[in-house]
Amino acid sequence: MAGEDPMAAPRRAKPEDDDPNAAARAERLAHYQKRLLEERRLLIRQLGRNAEQFGAGSSESDGDLTNYPFHMADQGTDTMQQETSFLLASQESRTLWRIDDALRRLYRSPETFDVCDNCGQTISFDRLDAIPQTRYCVACKAHAPTR
Repeated sequence: MAGEDPMAAPRRAKPEDDDPNAAARAERLAHYQKRLLEERRLLIRQLGRNAEQFGAGSSESDGDLTNYPFHMADQGTDTMQQETSFLLASQESRTLWRIDDALRRLYRSPETFDVCDNCGQTISFDRLDAIPQTRYCVACKAHAPTR
């Protein structure tokens, strides 16, 4: 211990010192964070486009150049397309909420981020890479009731 300052603060052990897999785990968590932020950015951009479309008047959104009255069939088609757009925007909003929730889980308790909420098993890298906001492993999701 020659050359060490006895008054210096004790050296804190790094997670990598205790667990040889900690570096790989930290790398995976960083990858999940990157995927979540990327998905979040894409959804926000899409929701912004939807908001612009919803704010446009009916003639602007369907590309009509005149304001002549619609035929009832055209109006029905436009209404159906608008309802479909609203449903997609609602689904995107729910996905955005799930992504934000996953980011909170990742920041607050990274040690349990990739653990299935149902069975406690580790969620596979491939599953989390494909659906980074998921809370369940493949087996538990397959047995879960659909919503």
